[in-house]
Amino acid sequence: MKIVADADVDRPIIARPRDDGHEVTSIAELGPRIPDGDVVEIADREQAVLLTADKGFGDLVVRCRLLSTGAVLIRLAGISQELKAELVSAAIRDHAVELPGSFTVIEPGSVRVRRLRLL
Repeated sequence: MKIVADADVDRPIIARPRDDGHEVTSIAELGPRIPDGDVVEIADREQAVLLTADKGFGDLVVRCRLLSTGAVLIRLAGISQELKAELVSAAIRDHAVELPGSFTVIEPGSVRVRRLRLL
């Protein structure tokens, strides 16, 4: 799976999908000051699922319908980076078929997948 990781995604969370064989583009490695709209364009251009911890992408993806390839919002505050990486990896593995074209939220104990409605 192709993934674009927003600049706010921790390094262990970026490394784990790479280790699992996914193609991950890290915005932090490209330039951490890339505007959110440009991040969405990069994900769309690469036909990649966007991985982010920024709740603001919910508006861009769901309400503004700017991303058709899907987004995963990581809401795992207060736990170690290693456990976050494990939970994100498991969610990608277990929901790989559903992630493209969906807005997904990963929280402790749950993964919610919501299909995007496109114009």
